[in-house]
Amino acid sequence: MNYKTAIVHEWFVNYMGSEKCVESFVNIFPESDIFSLVDFLETSHREQILKGKSVTTSFIQKLPFASKKHRQYLSLFPLAIEQLDVSQYDVVLSSSHAVAKGTLTNSNQLHICYCHTPIRYAWDLYHQYIKEAKLQKGVKGFIAQKILHKIRIWDLISTSRVDHFIANSNHVAKRIKKIYNRNADVIYPPVDTSKFGLAEQKENYYLTAARFVPYKKVDLIVEAFKGMQDKKLIVIGDGPELAKIKSIAGKNVELVGHQNDENFIKLMKNAKAFLFAAEEDFGITNVEAQACGTPVIAFGVGGARETVLHNKTGMLFEKQTPDSLKKTIEEFEKNLDMFSPSEIRKHALQFDRSIFERNISNFVKQKADDFYKNN
Repeated sequence: MNYKTAIVHEWFVNYMGSEKCVESFVNIFPESDIFSLVDFLETSHREQILKGKSVTTSFIQKLPFASKKHRQYLSLFPLAIEQLDVSQYDVVLSSSHAVAKGTLTNSNQLHICYCHTPIRYAWDLYHQYIKEAKLQKGVKGFIAQKILHKIRIWDLISTSRVDHFIANSNHVAKRIKKIYNRNADVIYPPVDTSKFGLAEQKENYYLTAARFVPYKKVDLIVEAFKGMQDKKLIVIGDGPELAKIKSIAGKNVELVGHQNDENFIKLMKNAKAFLFAAEEDFGITNVEAQACGTPVIAFGVGGARETVLHNKTGMLFEKQTPDSLKKTIEEFEKNLDMFSPSEIRKHALQFDRSIFERNISNFVKQKADDFYKNN
């Protein structure tokens, strides 16, 4: 049976991990219709993700400065997502890291949510977010805290609108259980491993790539190399913490800014190891590095524990400190022969987009068949 399907996503602005999932949803369900709070994708990304499909957007699309400041309308997100009318669809598939799972459905519809995470700035990163945004005090702080309090209440209420949760990692599945008290199946997100060819011979530099924001901990990696002047680090990326990172970077650290795909892949293929210091829900970049046969040295919390095999495809460091990373790099250098580029790439292939699409397709079909057989 063919099911009329709606895909709901928070916002189409960039081409990031969650949009890669929607790209696959459109591949799997080419006849589906797509809904979102806003849609400001550039033409090339629109074609890649949506295959030319139009997006039904919410009233936030027409609000002032929405293309750049849509997140400023956070307090309106619950109302906006509930105004998207998906009542005519058999299956609603939401891609949610904020409010998409709150889409209104009725008892005759099946709602499956692919959950990248519960709203992190409202839950597990709440205090960090308030502190970094300097919203602990004052009128602005009171308003922000009040809004996030209401968001948490709505977030819990809207959980019951989902029939089945899929998490992008076991790490996120535990968070879903903790916050929503709901079980989630795990289907790892898609990685385009075919874009990242194997390089058996590595050059004598380490690599990291991330947006320069506090939780990515790029400063931690740069700080670690201040005590390893004999080792070279190349840093890809930019962002709000650029000035801070520049100020602590030694002569052995090269900041190269944003790179196009060709240069990014070349640097990834030839690196001695890829470094990752954030606590990430999954961490697609770690898998991309391994698809090049490049070992990954990552903070051993979160998705990295599921994508990096310690002493096989890389190493995990225990504490989110420069000293812990430095010690792990030194240990890695003593055991370079332990890491086989071809075996590392073989491990990465299990996260390929084709596997994600097969698993999602099978999951949705099975749940939809069971649902409509019993209704």
